[in-house]
Amino acid sequence: MNTILVTGAAGFIGSNFVHQWMAAETDAVVSLDALTYAGNLANLAPVDGDPRHTFVHGDICDAELVGGLMRTHRPRAIVHFAAESHVDRSIHGPAAFVRTNVDGTFTLLQAALEHWRGLQGAERDAFRFLHVSTDEVYGSLGPQDPPFAETKAYEPNSPYSASKAASDHLVRAWHHTYGMPVLTTNCSNNYGPYQFPEKLIPLVIHNALAGRPLPIYGDGSNVRDWLYVGDHCSAVRAVLAGGEPGRVYNVGGWNEMTNLQVVHTICDLLDELRPDPQGPHRRLITYVTDRPGHDRRYAIDARRIAAELGWKPAQTFETGIRETVRWYLDHEQWVADVVSGDYRSWVSRNYAAR
Repeated sequence: MNTILVTGAAGFIGSNFVHQWMAAETDAVVSLDALTYAGNLANLAPVDGDPRHTFVHGDICDAELVGGLMRTHRPRAIVHFAAESHVDRSIHGPAAFVRTNVDGTFTLLQAALEHWRGLQGAERDAFRFLHVSTDEVYGSLGPQDPPFAETKAYEPNSPYSASKAASDHLVRAWHHTYGMPVLTTNCSNNYGPYQFPEKLIPLVIHNALAGRPLPIYGDGSNVRDWLYVGDHCSAVRAVLAGGEPGRVYNVGGWNEMTNLQVVHTICDLLDELRPDPQGPHRRLITYVTDRPGHDRRYAIDARRIAAELGWKPAQTFETGIRETVRWYLDHEQWVADVVSGDYRSWVSRNYAAR
């Protein structure tokens, strides 16, 4: 049986990818995750008991562990989601981002290179290393600037985006120097089930249900392109199946919205689906001091992946956000279980002084 290795598989996007892969594909999956604060083994509960799925608790920075997984499972592909990914956390503690996103990707690339070099014939030709990155590596756009294309120069503005840019460059170098067949995807802001409630959408849902303030940085006019996580996962599968080695594919939802528009949409959906006797949820919106270096606008030009691989998002923002809000309303125990004391203390540190 063919096998793929998925890093960061117990995180938000990684777990959604594993669920989708197991439902749509025949290959076995080895899921690797360090189970840090945002990695949650409960996210993989839907595939518990499936003989095609193996979970490994471990760190991508552990060269011995990663090398052993290559030798034991001989994956035909590696899908690399594992990353520290929250901008605010990178401002407070950048070292963890350099360790995981740069050192971890380097360790994984070295193990993959040794594995790939040991393959023969069709196995060697078919192997792929798919690196999942972010649109934040491109920097910030002005209101009238065209969306990010794959040819856009890198201009990262936060410790997080700088660490992801560094990992992108390493992946590119392993292709051009060693010939290893790599693929890179740069995606826009994801939302959907299983997202840790430090990011905007699940944070707003969680706080609104508890009657707590809904913090919005600055004036709320920062613009993001929103991509439903299921669409992102289908794009990664399409790139893995048909992408050209060495190629970069931008993945976006064609859904540019300001942060304030997103929060208003969530409040209105909650007013419909879970009315608050105290009044409309918009009353909870609170403006807080903007974070340092906050990029004003991101937007993705996803024409390459559409033209070359036939991929386009299935969800509009309106359909995706309704499905997302319903999921969180139906899984309040999941939220309660992941909102640990550590998370609460971090929220306090990040927002109290604003």
